[in-house]
Amino acid sequence: MNIANFITSLRLYLSPVFFIFAFLPYWTAGRFSVLSSVVLWVLFVIIELSDVLDGMVARRQKIVSDIGKLLDPFADVVSRLTYFIVFAAFSIMPVWMFVLIMYREVGIIFLRMMMIRDGVALAARKGGKLKAVMYAVSAGLGLLMLMHLRIQNLHGLMPALPWVTIGAFGISVLLSWGSMIDYLLVIRKHYRAS
Repeated sequence: MNIANFITSLRLYLSPVFFIFAFLPYWTAGRFSVLSSVVLWVLFVIIELSDVLDGMVARRQKIVSDIGKLLDPFADVVSRLTYFIVFAAFSIMPVWMFVLIMYREVGIIFLRMMMIRDGVALAARKGGKLKAVMYAVSAGLGLLMLMHLRIQNLHGLMPALPWVTIGAFGISVLLSWGSMIDYLLVIRKHYRAS
């Protein structure tokens, strides 16, 4: 495994850890709330940085690989769906928004598998990259909301924070489905050409 793929795989290893620490105070009757919040932020930063670094390292060292082209979007889906399922479980993200994002992500995985069967790696597109940035922003806002629920020290931000967070989740849903349509158009063009 090359260094870029190792950095990518960190997201797969850290996602279940994120899930465990998100639920740790719930499982321990409110204990470890502060520790959980700190660890979640550290994990979030590492996961999001790994998404930026793996591609930079792969390009700089000229080690772009077929496995990396598959592993990177898969690790993105696992980590971001982990965030969003936590937020849905704690009523920070509406469940219907989570379901729409989940359907989109699973659909893209299926489309990528179809294209790989034909020997084509479906490259990331601008819409998909913009969606990924919005996922990270909305996940950061979701973490702020979770931190407030845990340690109740964001009273000054609370009047606006829930609305801003829901708005960010809504934009994430719209961007995710917009990029899905973009990918579908690319695939349609590919099959018409072949």
